[in-house]
Amino acid sequence: MKWRGKRQSSNIEDKRSQQTRAGLNLGAIIPIIRFLLSTKIGRIILVVGVVAYFLGFNPLSLLNTSSAVSTQQIDKSKDDEAAQFVATVLAQTEDVWNQIFTQNGAKYKEPNLVLFRGAVDSGCGFASSQVGPFYCPADQKVYLDLSFFDELAKRHDAPGDFAQAYVIAHEIGHHVQQLLGTLNQSNRAKQLAKSQTAQNAIQVKIELQADCYSGIWAHYLDKDKNLLEDGDINEALNAASMIGDDTLQKKYQGHVVPDSFTHGSSQQRKAWFYKGFQTGSLKSCQIQI
Repeated sequence: MKWRGKRQSSNIEDKRSQQTRAGLNLGAIIPIIRFLLSTKIGRIILVVGVVAYFLGFNPLSLLNTSSAVSTQQIDKSKDDEAAQFVATVLAQTEDVWNQIFTQNGAKYKEPNLVLFRGAVDSGCGFASSQVGPFYCPADQKVYLDLSFFDELAKRHDAPGDFAQAYVIAHEIGHHVQQLLGTLNQSNRAKQLAKSQTAQNAIQVKIELQADCYSGIWAHYLDKDKNLLEDGDINEALNAASMIGDDTLQKKYQGHVVPDSFTHGSSQQRKAWFYKGFQTGSLKSCQIQI
């Protein structure tokens, strides 16, 4: 993807430096707090610890436990370059979706994208980086831990800058669904669904449509902006395949359970992305909920 030197979005909230405060393992802390509350000395220690924490010192760093935040070294120059890439991709989604909404007589509300490390407090609650990139309808923001890019390449065998761009565009696709009322419609349908399997099927449709919307973005990036390079679409298709439910289930649990799918199979994800890319049309991404 030809991204260097292009406009970067100003709708970035960089919270990477807040990783220590956000990254506390609450599940591990609760037993410690209960123990400290059981004695007078413990309560004093707890008060001192709380004061120290809000002054910027993490008292758990004194403990040799898994609840302490990882001190893994981060290559700052590489990390900052990744942040610039994200800001550029976000800017391109803004350009494309502003154009599409305007063509359809509507106004696109640009979302913020929050960069974080380890964990974050979102409008949808506390989330660790283990959940991967996500969109929160409550505050209409996308959340991304940059370490996911390494995970995408190494753990999921989906390297490449356009594989990363596809993931971002997919989450922006959920924002488009929020603006169009699709997410609210799906939530109402889930409430009426009679089984978890039925709820999962609704969620699969939502995820596949977001893949289709990311394909629409890629279509305009290629047609109007000439920003795609040889191999970019293959990178996106490979990423869509490698994070399909069937591929992940087979890899991590050894067997596939279609009724438990929440994002769609590898083949479905590839097909819906490519449908959006080929047509560039919102109508091609329509779903029945």
